[in-house]
This record gives sequence, C-alpha cells and structure tokens, in this order.
Amino acid sequence: MLEPLGGVLVLAWVTASQTPWAEIGYVRPKRWGRTAIVGIMFGCALKLLLKAIVMPILGADPINPAYHYLVGNTRALPGIAFYILVAGGFDEETVFRGFAFERLGKLLGTGVPAKAAIVLLTSAWFALVHYPDQGLAGVEQAAMTGLVFGTIFAVTGRIWIVMVAHAAFDLMAVAIIYGNLESTIAHLAFR
Repeated sequence: MLEPLGGVLVLAWVTASQTPWAEIGYVRPKRWGRTAIVGIMFGCALKLLLKAIVMPILGADPINPAYHYLVGNTRALPGIAFYILVAGGFDEETVFRGFAFERLGKLLGTGVPAKAAIVLLTSAWFALVHYPDQGLAGVEQAAMTGLVFGTIFAVTGRIWIVMVAHAAFDLMAVAIIYGNLESTIAHLAFR
C-alpha cells in the first residue's frame, strides 16, 4: 500500500515548489461528465482490445496469475476497486504522466521530438514497475498502455482523462478476471 504515496508526494512537491498545477496536467475539464464518460469508454475499450487481440499476438498467457485469486472472489472486490482508483487512476497517472512529463519537459524541452522521447521514457519506466507482480506480459501490456496514455497526455496536457481511462482499464481487467472470462476474451479473435 505504499504506492499511493507517490501521488501524494508529487502533490506535496507541487505545493512546496509552487509549480503551477497545470504543469502536471491538473487542468479543470470543460465538462466533467464528458471527461468521465469518454475516459470510461476509452479505458474499457483499450483493455478489451489488448486482451482480445494484442496480448494474444504477443503470446501472453490468457490468465493473469497475479490476480487470478479474484475469480469469483466477491470479498476482494471492494479492496481491489479502491486500490485501483487510488493507485492506478490517481497515483500512477500523477507520477508517470504529471510529474515525469513536467520534470523531463524541463530537461528535454517541449517540442515534438522531446515529447516523443518523454512518452517513450515514461512508458518504459511505467512498464518496468509492473514486472515484479505481473512478469513479462504485465510489462508488455503496461508499455502499450503507457504509450497510449502518455501520447494522450502529451497532446492534451490534461491528466483527468487519462486518470479516468486508467481506472476504467484496471476495473475492466478486474471484471474480466472476476467473471472468469480471461481465456474467453483472449481467444475471441484467435481461436
């Protein structure tokens, strides 16, 4: 449960350093409802696309052994849902998109080549932190989601949509595991 500490530390750093909140993507959306709906739909669709098409092409095991204990485990759902919202949605996006983009932007610049490099660097870092609990398949999937979420953040400079999409992505993963649908979805396109 130390993971959410990263996001809190970033917020403390923003306050202490007097860094404008907008520089880490904390920009109020014009329409919160639209941001939430688009983020949820996008996150769920991305998870299904990766599970049904991309990960099978990469040869990933359809079953995620790190989270297989969630199959039918109703008692675990509130805890994992809370963890996803705090650690995945808030913490990881605040650290890997907000903070890392701001700091690397100061170092590398804000042009298109610099932003592309930042997306690649942060995606690699994001992928590597998923290795200890999810192995190579987790790294591959996190690299792809990092590239997607990083590109969205690089283009928009706004964090809320990627926070919502990330939480929806992870919640969709839990729903798939809980319903014991991993193998079924992983074999939709490739039987």
